[in-house]
Amino acid sequence: MRADREHRVFAYGAAAGLLADLLLGDPRRGHPVAAFGRAAGAVERALWNDHRGWGALHTAVCAGGAAAGAAFAARAVRHREPAAVALTAAAVWAVVGGTTLGREARAVGGALEAGDLDVARERLPHLCGRDPQSLDGPAMARAVVESVAENTSDAVVGALVWGAVAGVPGLVAFRAVNTLDAMVGHRSPRYRRFGWASARLDDLAGWPGARLTAALAVVCGGDRRGSVRAWRDDAHRHPSPNAGRVEAAFAGALGVRLGGSLSYGGRVEHRPVLNGEGRDAGVADIERAVRLSRRVSGLALAVCVGGRLAYGAFRAGKRRAS
Repeated sequence: MRADREHRVFAYGAAAGLLADLLLGDPRRGHPVAAFGRAAGAVERALWNDHRGWGALHTAVCAGGAAAGAAFAARAVRHREPAAVALTAAAVWAVVGGTTLGREARAVGGALEAGDLDVARERLPHLCGRDPQSLDGPAMARAVVESVAENTSDAVVGALVWGAVAGVPGLVAFRAVNTLDAMVGHRSPRYRRFGWASARLDDLAGWPGARLTAALAVVCGGDRRGSVRAWRDDAHRHPSPNAGRVEAAFAGALGVRLGGSLSYGGRVEHRPVLNGEGRDAGVADIERAVRLSRRVSGLALAVCVGGRLAYGAFRAGKRRAS
């Protein structure tokens, strides 16, 4: 049956794609996400106007175009299961970034451990958009742990969730929306209005993945009670409706305190403390956060594949009953 084949395709393709990311990391040249970013930049240059409507058009053209292209590719191979599995695996490999996330986090952690703050500041922008020159060693360690937590959702779990829901178009659309948010979704004078649609759409797309990531951090972490408590008590005070859940759950699971003041593009933000009962995050917690991220990612694959297969079995049972 076609529906049963689609469920199998996602299961096999997602597992193969995540394995490819684990073994190979991101493609070193010709990364599809980088190509999308260049295309989105060209569209921005053509459409930019300090107006929400033009920003919404930019979002629709870029994200809609990426999703339409993925849907066309998926439709072209829908009757050939091996090709469909290969396409799904390639899409998963292209859109997830768990291995590169861990690699970059460890690079900053290694520099901090060696006491080389200059190298750590040079590598930190690979993980987040904070001003590295304004951060000392402990602040950079905290920034890395927070980035690992947030990007576990954005770079792995959220993509798998939308892949389970909508296959290759879901994978590609999620990554496109997330990339647009990183490009234009921040509150600078240029993008406060133009980037509004991308930021709001990213919040919506990231909602299920963030909650699943937080729940899996509770399951996989060392302090489940602390993780639940931090999620319940502190997450809602974070300015992001998604990152706050994930960072709070990770903070509780690791037993560390996250949040506080930070600087983006010369603009200082005072964010609430997450898991105030924990100790300050340190260099050693970077490796702990990376390992927790790996466990969460693996379990997310099992949940998404299992959910897709269970839904297929449920639909098949309903067809037989009718």
